[in-house]
Amino acid sequence: MTGPGREHDDDTSRDNGIDDPGGDQPDDGAAGFERGRREGPTGTALPHRLSGGWDRHDAISTTSWQQPPEHLVASMARDVVVDMGWGRVLFGQTFRSSAAIVSQLRDEAEGRRDICLYARDPHVLVAQAPQELFVDPSYTYRFWLHQAMPRRDPIRGVIVRVLATREDADAVNRIYVRCGMVPAPADVLWANQQARHITYLIAEDARTGDLIGTVAGIDHALAFDDPEGGCSLWTLAVDPASQVPGVGEALVRALVERFHTRGRAYLDLSVMHDNEPAISLYEKLGFERVPVFAIKRKNAINERLFVGEHEGLDDLNPYARIIADEALRRGVTVEVLDARSGEIRLSHGGRSIVTRESLSELTTAVAMSRCDDKRHTRRILARAGLPVADGRDATFDERDHDFLAEVGEVVVKPARGEQGMGITVGVTTGEGLDRALALARSYGPQVLIEERVQGEDLRIVVIDHEVVAAAIRRPAGVVGTGRHTVRALIEAQSRRREAATGGESSIPLDDETARTVEAAGRSLDDVLAEGERLAVRRTANLHTGGTIHDVTAQLHPDLAAAAVDASLAIGIPVTGLDMIVPRADGPEGVFIEANERPGLANHEPQPTAERFVDLLFPTTKALPWGWRPEAPSEATSRP
Repeated sequence: MTGPGREHDDDTSRDNGIDDPGGDQPDDGAAGFERGRREGPTGTALPHRLSGGWDRHDAISTTSWQQPPEHLVASMARDVVVDMGWGRVLFGQTFRSSAAIVSQLRDEAEGRRDICLYARDPHVLVAQAPQELFVDPSYTYRFWLHQAMPRRDPIRGVIVRVLATREDADAVNRIYVRCGMVPAPADVLWANQQARHITYLIAEDARTGDLIGTVAGIDHALAFDDPEGGCSLWTLAVDPASQVPGVGEALVRALVERFHTRGRAYLDLSVMHDNEPAISLYEKLGFERVPVFAIKRKNAINERLFVGEHEGLDDLNPYARIIADEALRRGVTVEVLDARSGEIRLSHGGRSIVTRESLSELTTAVAMSRCDDKRHTRRILARAGLPVADGRDATFDERDHDFLAEVGEVVVKPARGEQGMGITVGVTTGEGLDRALALARSYGPQVLIEERVQGEDLRIVVIDHEVVAAAIRRPAGVVGTGRHTVRALIEAQSRRREAATGGESSIPLDDETARTVEAAGRSLDDVLAEGERLAVRRTANLHTGGTIHDVTAQLHPDLAAAAVDASLAIGIPVTGLDMIVPRADGPEGVFIEANERPGLANHEPQPTAERFVDLLFPTTKALPWGWRPEAPSEATSRP
């Protein structure tokens, strides 16, 4: 950061259960204003929002024309830039010339996204470098900190605290990437947290200890002696896999309370104009629009914001879109052939390849057929000496029942199919077996019966015969509020999953969901106690509301090597291998199927789309992000 700023001190206070190494007591940065009011010449507080002229207490930040009188900004630091790691924040009101802003934005590092707020005459600023800059299509919202937010009871089971360790910084980056945001070097996050003008808050699931949300705040008074006493909110993000409702709201409330305690005047934030869920939250909490504009540099990350969507691109599902976005960032031409099926043509340097999501022309018809029939997959893997679950092709007679009696519990699935359709897990009775066979048979004439192996559902993504990602998949579940029925909780969680996955994941309120709930001793009309968790599906398929949790860095080398061997046995360049394992960091597990078209969008923060485009166009390169997730502990490629 340029400008004076202040050094971190060691005093600590406690505020709503949140540790604050920077302290929350008003300091010298709060002089000259009180909860959104600036003092007049006689020392009396100016009325809230005086209209007209520079005597308005927020005129410096909300007047986007003319320079303010020098006496208003005499004590303010100049040319202030705050490095947030994912990019820099330029405080335009601190710059005396637009040329200096243009120069700073031109210095943006590759793989970063700088942003300038509060610039004078933003349209004129962009006109000085129209090939390089653009006005961001975002709204600025402001919350006046003299106000009180609508009351809400605290969220049980969620701890909001400050970023406290370097491991926390890595967890924050994982959330950034899972939310499609630009990550930041962990060292920058950690260094920023030691400075008093930046605060990172994180939300922790009290039951699991997982970090499920984050938000950052910049204190303008400490950063550059802001005469208005403002502050701003940045990078609010909640893990899409979180089942806990209200995490984003809890983080916003905590940040508001922190800056309110410091005596700041207002809290600003910038949000994309089409981010309806976020806008709805902010307006519900009392934020209001203000005439502040954001300026950004034209780069590969921002391209869709200044050139508009490519034809058909916005109609792609997330699994095709993540590939198209990665290709476009590298200068690869993308042509949408059929948005509904996710089929696109990628072209670069005379090379053209058609893909359907992660299935490309590099996958042969033979390899695809080997994955398509689960019975065939089992035979290939077994011949290669790889472990598979005990099973048999259904004959729809007493021999099926004899197998159930022998193993005790089975999974029944169509031999062909995907997305968990027609699968019944946990069959233990003859009546249940007949019902499961009939369901599976309705999806196709061939049915597979497998022994149910207890353990976790592990997906390993192998690209070009190297492990790129591994994740535990968990069935859909809900968390009780003490007020809502299981049915209402499922509907709310389903809406959150749909929003987080672009409509690709939702929890069906069908017979299977009802049976799962009843097997746990509950009904859809029961009210769960606050904080009580209930699984509502048996299978972990993402399309039925399941969640995915990255374990790439913990994956045992034996499991990784087995996955590579499986890809070689099938002869497929891109595959998602499903295993049941006691634990991801252990050596044991059995294969249950192979997917010829794994969903790459489900494995952030691992670089699945990058590796896929590497395979298709090896002469191109990905953007140099400021943070990368930890790789598997040992090499998992095969010669």
